[in-house]
Amino acid sequence: MATILDASQTKSIIASRDIFDVSGIKLWARDQPVSQALQRKLLDRQLRQPLEACLIAEDGVNSRQLLVAVEQLLEQDTPLKPLLAPHADDIVHAAVHLPLHPVAQLLLTAGQASRPDSFDHAIQAMALCGALTLAHGGGTRDLRVAMLCGLLHDLGEMYIDPHFGEADADRTLDVRSYQQLVVHPHVGKLLIEQLTNYPPDVARAIAEHHEKLDGTGYPHCLAGDQVSPLGRMLAATEGTLAALRKPQAHLSHASVALRAVPGEYDLAWIGPIAHAARVQPVLQASMSVEEVSNRLETIGEALRSAQSNANALIPMARSEKFKSAVMLAQHLLARLRLGWNASGLWSPEAVSSQDAAEVQAIEDELLFRLRSIQRAALLCAGQLADDEAALLNTLCEGIAEATGG
Repeated sequence: MATILDASQTKSIIASRDIFDVSGIKLWARDQPVSQALQRKLLDRQLRQPLEACLIAEDGVNSRQLLVAVEQLLEQDTPLKPLLAPHADDIVHAAVHLPLHPVAQLLLTAGQASRPDSFDHAIQAMALCGALTLAHGGGTRDLRVAMLCGLLHDLGEMYIDPHFGEADADRTLDVRSYQQLVVHPHVGKLLIEQLTNYPPDVARAIAEHHEKLDGTGYPHCLAGDQVSPLGRMLAATEGTLAALRKPQAHLSHASVALRAVPGEYDLAWIGPIAHAARVQPVLQASMSVEEVSNRLETIGEALRSAQSNANALIPMARSEKFKSAVMLAQHLLARLRLGWNASGLWSPEAVSSQDAAEVQAIEDELLFRLRSIQRAALLCAGQLADDEAALLNTLCEGIAEATGG
């Protein structure tokens, strides 16, 4: 409600029907603009109909605005351009014909007004999903459904504090804040499933856009065939855009991020991204070969130390929560070590035998993954007894110290 109120300062958001509570008391009249008075009336009231189904943005996001936003994106010299340009005409045509359900339109409008970055992210995801679908030979329905998934995938973020948005999650959120964020794919699924008439595969894909095929994603740790084809595409899209949030990011950073740990993403969707990255100009390293080599040695030692510490904690487990948290850390460290071994960065000759800039990109991604293991273990553990909490914190602090976190 606070986000909708914020948006109502610049957009015309009104009641599309009379709003009643479950007792039949009329709280707000049809066609009346939303205001703080409505917010006060809604406090501690259970509504007969969901609030989102009772409001409409009269001058909100529409097909014309989607068209303009996509055209502006296609004209910009962004890292996505090599992926989008070959399919520009089809993406633009499909954007105009996407069906905007009133609930989706309301939430997109509120996001555009109060969280502009979230709307830009939605447009990027919509276009990238379209490009990936076309690269796979998808037809008109496939294209529109894929682009809808991209446009709507983060609507669940409207229901969490904006300070916990995923734009900062990968790099900065602490465990408590991260707990708020991880529910947003499920919330988005419920919105689409219960309040719109979009196809069920759209709702399912939105629920899966942070899942990974090796079971290390969220919110449900799905693995393999548990993740739908659309969900796999949306996860690769989200992984790509997350990697490109870094300043001066290059498409090669996204390609590296998607391949850093084998088995996380569907190779069929990684392919077009990796191909587009290869045809771009070669990355320039921001550090010398010697500096990159020293940092590689640091991450190698951090991996070895973290695995050793996690192994040592298992015999000390008294509670199932502690044991589960440490076993999760072990599993994630093993997955990361697999990526490390596959990269060949453990070899002293790695930097001299590979382009230093790509090695640096791989190293940056692996360091981030190490830090994320700390957060995942603490999130899994929840509340522990003091002695077990101290042991787990020792493991996590060791990872943080080794990675400069």
